[in-house]
Amino acid sequence: MQIILLEKVVNLGNLGEVVKVKDGYARNYLIPKRMAKRATPAAMAEFEARRAELEKIAAEKLVAAQGVAEKMTGLSVTVSRKAGMDGRLFGSVGNADIADALKLAGFDLDKSAVRLPEGPLKAIGEFPIDVALHTDVLANITVVVAAE
Repeated sequence: MQIILLEKVVNLGNLGEVVKVKDGYARNYLIPKRMAKRATPAAMAEFEARRAELEKIAAEKLVAAQGVAEKMTGLSVTVSRKAGMDGRLFGSVGNADIADALKLAGFDLDKSAVRLPEGPLKAIGEFPIDVALHTDVLANITVVVAAE
């Protein structure tokens, strides 16, 4: 299916590009989240009429994300869990737990913004974590996993 991107999508394209994606990805994810529209001649004309407005909105989102990233970079949050004598946790610390700790620190983020490339944290210690605030903006924080 041919679609017009209404905002930048990671690994797909930038605002205004016409790309071909699988039908299910377009119908179930991109179109309902208003990230894209079907590439019909009427939609193309409507997009060109609104291009400046959409670019302004995208730039404002980017600036806002960069401001939050400046405040967040270098932040250290602590998550407490029960642990054994050897330092392993009786469970794990996932992205939802880290997002909750960031909410307590004053940053309202969705759990999908927290990137854990090696999976959930399963040991006591300090771990550097990336938080994706925007497709172009990453903030580096430190998560301290402590024993209760």
